[in-house]
Amino acid sequence: MIAGAASTQSFTGRRALLIGGSCRLALCLADRMIAASLFPILTYRSEAGATRIADFLKGQENRYLAVYFNLSRADSLAAMLAQAENDVDYLVDFAHGELESFIASVDEGRIDDYFLENVACRAKLLKRVSRIMLRKKSGRLVYVSSTAALRPNPGQGFYAAAKLASEALYRNIGIELGARGVTAVTLRPGYVNTGRGESFLRDGGEEALRKVPIRRAVKAEEAAETIMFLLSDGARAFNAVDICLDGGLTAGK
Repeated sequence: MIAGAASTQSFTGRRALLIGGSCRLALCLADRMIAASLFPILTYRSEAGATRIADFLKGQENRYLAVYFNLSRADSLAAMLAQAENDVDYLVDFAHGELESFIASVDEGRIDDYFLENVACRAKLLKRVSRIMLRKKSGRLVYVSSTAALRPNPGQGFYAAAKLASEALYRNIGIELGARGVTAVTLRPGYVNTGRGESFLRDGGEEALRKVPIRRAVKAEEAAETIMFLLSDGARAFNAVDICLDGGLTAGK
């Protein structure tokens, strides 16, 4: 370490909006944000999600806010931002709907709804949040994508397409608004020991992990720490870029 250099992370802002805030990774991140004196605003789309947030952050009720938001319902966007007082310094986006199906056999009625929710409604969210940040002349956005955007398994074509489209939206936020203090980055986790990744690994993921140079899944805590770094002032030069957190999975054949 260089003599006199500080090792602690610094944050210009304080209020962080976590979309999909009831997932395990978002909860791990919220806990770290509270410890760093940030104020996480976690969204949920069901009572079960609200309960998960309350249980995980029990005892810290005055240090975070939980608000309802359904990405598939554009009419819930304004209400959610109003509850957040239209004051957002950071956005971390974990939300993504499920549609795993072979393209040749998918129910056609689900296609429009899936892309409306995961691309069009996300674009509306980004428009609103980026304008809040422009007024503040500062903002940082992190989109949590997936290595499946690069290497989808059979049945993940729609998932990968929506992820890539969302990555493009975030990338262009950084391109268009970087000079005005608003930057964005995409994080592509590989196999993570929580959520969909945990289910996949439990159902025979040992073979998949043999393709990972570090021979294990990414821990939720590691992913949360990485996002904290990407939000910090010291990481602002990472802009309009995609970063893989996959133990080397996508580095080889």
